Amino acid sequence: MKALKLALLGAVGALAMGGAAQAQEEDSGPVSLSFNVGAATEYVFRGISQTDEEPQIFGGVDATIGSIGYAGVWVSNVEFNNGTELEFDVYGGIKPALGAATLDIGFIYYGYTNQPTGPNEDFWEGKLAISAPAGPATIGAAVFYSPEFFGETGNATYLEANAAMPLGDSKFSVSGAVGRQWVEVGVDYTTWNVGLGFALTDNIGLDLRYWDTDESDALGYLAEGRVVFGVKATF
Repeated sequence: MKALKLALLGAVGALAMGGAAQAQEEDSGPVSLSFNVGAATEYVFRGISQTDEEPQIFGGVDATIGSIGYAGVWVSNVEFNNGTELEFDVYGGIKPALGAATLDIGFIYYGYTNQPTGPNEDFWEGKLAISAPAGPATIGAAVFYSPEFFGETGNATYLEANAAMPLGDSKFSVSGAVGRQWVEVGVDYTTWNVGLGFALTDNIGLDLRYWDTDESDALGYLAEGRVVFGVKATF
């Protein structure tokens, strides 16, 4: 239980297989909606399993607002072995162009249902990210900051570099990221992931990804290296 608690204090949230995803870029009026639903062998966020190595089911709705605005909600099951059952995220922001690059300035609120008594699990993060084309690839960087992280563990910062690239004219793509999580009360650690994506159709994508961290001894089995397979449909 101690290892589980440390892992949860290290990172909790929704950035796996569409959590806190931005809306599709479709110009169909002042506001356009898209929906997503999917499943994965487990829910991993910043290298740490949020479902105690059990399967994940998730879904959400995204809104594109004008030419640069976005907002959305996303839900997923979680398993912290303390009664908490569901995560719901509310997010929004703007994505202005900066030459060939795109900025992403926004926020994410992470809420949880059936929380136990004690420190509040809900928290929010501000986000500042940038992405740009680099030949056939897209490279990016992002920083997230929370003044009061999960479990009232104080201020926390997550810094990430990421990249993605299609494999020629095929339906396959590769992507990966490396990040560092700092938290005032808890364990600081580095996490990385690399994966292979496949566009089954225009609306259905598959993802096979390896996740790992450098602090599995301190954070416990939830932070050990693992392979996750997921499927996501967008419509």
